[in-house]
Amino acid sequence: MSKVEEFEELRPLLFSIAYRILGSVGEAEDAVQETWLRFDGSATRPTSTKAFLSAAVTRISIDVLRSARVRREEYVGPWFPEPLLTDPYQDPARSAELADSVSMAALLLLERLSPLERSVFVLREVFGFGFDEVAAAVGRSEAACRQLLVRARRHMRDGRPRFAADRQERQELATRFLDALREGDVVGLQGLLAADVSMVGDGGGKAPQLARAVMGAENVARLLASVYPLLTRIDVTFEPHEVNGQPGAVFRDRDGKVLHTLALDVLDGQIQTIRSVINPDKLSHLGPVADAWAIDREVREARRRTK
Repeated sequence: MSKVEEFEELRPLLFSIAYRILGSVGEAEDAVQETWLRFDGSATRPTSTKAFLSAAVTRISIDVLRSARVRREEYVGPWFPEPLLTDPYQDPARSAELADSVSMAALLLLERLSPLERSVFVLREVFGFGFDEVAAAVGRSEAACRQLLVRARRHMRDGRPRFAADRQERQELATRFLDALREGDVVGLQGLLAADVSMVGDGGGKAPQLARAVMGAENVARLLASVYPLLTRIDVTFEPHEVNGQPGAVFRDRDGKVLHTLALDVLDGQIQTIRSVINPDKLSHLGPVADAWAIDREVREARRRTK
């Protein structure tokens, strides 16, 4: 195989590693591109191309993450990962780990880890790399990596939610939720929400967003039922779609431009958390992005006309 063929075969794995470390589609793609440049510029062929490229993309991602942490501390409002609609890397033997690790909830937990802990956890727990490969990738001894993994596991175990195992059950619940949302059915929505449900939005100061999280089934249901029928009135549509491996939807304006994504955490047959990403900088990889401020003005005008 040529260098290009070897690299392209491993590109989905490299992107998936980088995305889980960085929580950003754009930064992950840049890390993969930088990995290619290093591989292409290398005068010798490594014994294991997979090990070489995985180590390279991990080290690049660690460096990027360290600088990104500073930017995230200055972020306006809640910070969420960039929504991922399709994970390019598939491994039937590790499908459960891959799906769980890419959820918004898991990625937000990974944010609590140091860059090294996060990288060791991703390589070992998610992708099943041996400790020798993990150590080579992060530039630490195997013993040090084992200690990093122990700490990472403890943090993840303490905060990680347990999603409903039945994918079909989750999707059916999401379908009922979206139907009730479309109809503005407060009672129907409330019946699908956990009593302590929370709804949080990420606008990054660049789009309309909730001033703070909305808590409680009644409050969330009433807010959703008051807003989304108005959106449909101004021709905003939404399509059910997995978002970061969990049920959700992509919302578009009348021209088909992406307005925001919605991801649902489902546990014990109820929706526990609703996360919306409306920051345009985090949606551009999904296609042309709608003007959320213009949509907000139209919604306000539609509300005035109904009074």
